[in-house]
Amino acid sequence: MNKDVRFNLWYWLAALAGILFIQYLYSTNQQVAPILYSEFEQYLREGRVAEVAISDNFIRGEFKQPLEGGERYFTTTRVDPDFANELQQYDVRFTGRIESNFLSDLLSWVLPVLLFFGLWMFLLRRMSGKLGGGLMQVGKSRAKVYVETDTKVTFEDVAGVDEAKDELKEIVAFLKNPEEYGRLGGRMPKGVLLVGPPGTGKTMLAKAVAGEAKVPFFSISGSEFVEMFVGVGAARVRDLFEQARGKAPAIIFIDELDALGRARGIGPMAGGHDEKEQTLNQLLVELDGFDSRSGLVLLGATNRPEILDPALLRAGRFDRQVLVDRPDKTGRIQILGVHMKKAKLARDVDPEKVAALTPGFTGADLANLVNEATLLATRRRADAVTMDDFNNAIERIVAGLEKRNRLLNPREREIVAYHEMGHALVAMALPGVDPVHKVSIIPRGIGALGYTIQRPTEDRFLMTREELENKMAVLLGGRAAEWVVYGHLSTGAADDLARVTDIARAMVTRYGMSEKLGNVALEKDQRSFLSPNPMAGGPQERDFSDETAATIDEEVRTIVDGTFERTVALLTERRDLLERTARRLLEKETLDEAELAALVGMPAKKAAATAPA
Repeated sequence: MNKDVRFNLWYWLAALAGILFIQYLYSTNQQVAPILYSEFEQYLREGRVAEVAISDNFIRGEFKQPLEGGERYFTTTRVDPDFANELQQYDVRFTGRIESNFLSDLLSWVLPVLLFFGLWMFLLRRMSGKLGGGLMQVGKSRAKVYVETDTKVTFEDVAGVDEAKDELKEIVAFLKNPEEYGRLGGRMPKGVLLVGPPGTGKTMLAKAVAGEAKVPFFSISGSEFVEMFVGVGAARVRDLFEQARGKAPAIIFIDELDALGRARGIGPMAGGHDEKEQTLNQLLVELDGFDSRSGLVLLGATNRPEILDPALLRAGRFDRQVLVDRPDKTGRIQILGVHMKKAKLARDVDPEKVAALTPGFTGADLANLVNEATLLATRRRADAVTMDDFNNAIERIVAGLEKRNRLLNPREREIVAYHEMGHALVAMALPGVDPVHKVSIIPRGIGALGYTIQRPTEDRFLMTREELENKMAVLLGGRAAEWVVYGHLSTGAADDLARVTDIARAMVTRYGMSEKLGNVALEKDQRSFLSPNPMAGGPQERDFSDETAATIDEEVRTIVDGTFERTVALLTERRDLLERTARRLLEKETLDEAELAALVGMPAKKAAATAPA
């Protein structure tokens, strides 16, 4: 017999038994007559009662002969015998009545149970909300599913990363027509890893792929797989791929993959049963288990590819890595064109000039720049955003917010003026140095009492030793100016000294620019693969002797001291110019490129990009 049929048969048998039981109770209840206590005493005197059963409050019994209605049994409520005899004297019909305490008794134990149950449900919902929808849903995937009309992002909305777009257009073509791509026996990559610094548009590129291919888009962050319960991450990985297979062709996008795919076994406390490792193992199994010809594509994004597990990056899993790097000048112009469409611009705003002022800016930085410029124009109640608004926004982002309420005493203002003009004059005197865009003694940011902004004429990817030494000279120009004018030093050059020392140490230990040590790389680059900032934490590995370390320190000091002496000599020759320009800076507080060129007596250089000195 079929299992479903047998299951339904048991339902029918249970229903029939229930109906028979109810009928029995009803028929039994119809044979019992509730009577008054006075009637009971009358039946008793008449001898019509066969037997009785007495309890504290009730009397139940059986008649010798059924009543006219056919009732054979009776029930009545007891009354105190003395009081009953007194009532009989007056020929009164009477019966007992018991006050019901059922409701109070019921509430006395039901209310505490309901209160406890309600509190338990409230706490359970609070906890289950943090676990992703309840204890029964804790193993379900928390991926956001977008249908083809939800992403609303296409390749037209992504600019400045043409090479990455070209790589991903092949994925779109495959999702639209998988048969065409398999006709020669080839297959599409199972996984595509988008690698790039933060803010370069990796997530937007993934959404653009889904928007162009018009397929369902499963988006989830790597950190959402791991919870407090063991095994939840692996269960969510399984559920995510099952949902995607059911809607294939589709795209699975895992953002911040490094939170999930960190290399296993790193560190002294690493174990084999860590929850993250179980989740990563399940992801590796799923990547091996699905066929790319089914129309399922996995996209990942990370800005730390160097810490990913090698098993995740091998061929057959993430087959292809696409670099989404910081845009060059042409890319910045394209990105600004996208974001400037939403702003009301004045006629003097030129995206090419703005792009020239922003080397190293990512797409997110440029979007923030346009927004800051728009807010500045709105604050001054302008009808449109001008080029001055963009210049002020760049200075605000690069150098920090102006601190006009931070009042310096006359002595400090004078020292800051000579310091900043020292930077500017050295930069204007040395060849191959980025031109000076602006000098100011208005405090900005957290600790800057003044600033000198240079702007490169082009994007640079390598530098010679002479160019590095000139860059160090510009950084030491402020300290050298203080020494030439006052004969003593101040704390204002702390940041300049740190940057100069880093450049000199890199020249000796990484670039092989020391005559004593030769063409040897003595230290590894401690920076992240995609981050310009040094990686924090842990001592640096040292593969050289103490004697070599002493030689490194000596060479670094020699380079810095030689550069400082050269800078002091340069400013000593231009002492009169330093005095004149510093006094002018004290009067106006800010000097732009044209004013500096007029003071120095040289034509203004045609410049293109901005960076703080």
